[in-house]
Amino acid sequence: MSAEGLRVTVWNENIHERIAGSVPAELYPDGMHSVIADALRARLDSDAVIRVATMEEPEHGLSAESVDATDVLLWWGHADHDGVDDFVVDRVHRAVLGGMGLIVLHSAHHSKIFRRLMGTTCALRWRNDGERELVWSVAPDHSIARGIDEPLMIERHEMYGEPFDIPNPDELVFISSFAGGEVFRSGATWRRGHGRVFFFSPGDQEYPVYHHSGVQQVLANGVLWAAPTRRTRPGEALECPRAWYDS
Repeated sequence: MSAEGLRVTVWNENIHERIAGSVPAELYPDGMHSVIADALRARLDSDAVIRVATMEEPEHGLSAESVDATDVLLWWGHADHDGVDDFVVDRVHRAVLGGMGLIVLHSAHHSKIFRRLMGTTCALRWRNDGERELVWSVAPDHSIARGIDEPLMIERHEMYGEPFDIPNPDELVFISSFAGGEVFRSGATWRRGHGRVFFFSPGDQEYPVYHHSGVQQVLANGVLWAAPTRRTRPGEALECPRAWYDS
């Protein structure tokens, strides 16, 4: 699917940025979602429709109508995963199984929706010492890695390390190395039902990672990759009498 007419929703918990005087508030005064949305508008086709939604809105900004009108959903969360209403998680889960793309960002590895789709704890090791991260492409021909520096360097970031409790990815696109010697599967994809899921770890709220042009390009590439080829209801068991295919 091309970016033409693509409908994208950038969802953000939007808690850290609203704390007056905090580092996230200084780095992202209008919220991380605004920076990500502006980056996608600059990199996708002009006909693409980019909207934002945040946790404090009714139904977390993810009403049935808005989810139905979303081709790809980007999800950032950290401070209050448990505060996301289960009925919204159910709605997004059904949408992914029905073909909506989902991009899971940084600490959203512990979000309800990602854990449900993965079926594991999605736990990992971490350390926040502001170390250099090098993001290496292990699938340089993958469309998500197109146009990305080898390696993509992030001067200061939170360390995420293995073991990362996720099912084996369908495709591993990026791995990261850190100054402390750790490595991490920082960019991976899965298919769930008719939908595509991409996890990308760079993006801690205390660093200007979403202002990084390379990170912005990865997200734009990820949106194009995750775009649905069709949207339908999630698969369900159907009784099929003999020779149903002739009818």
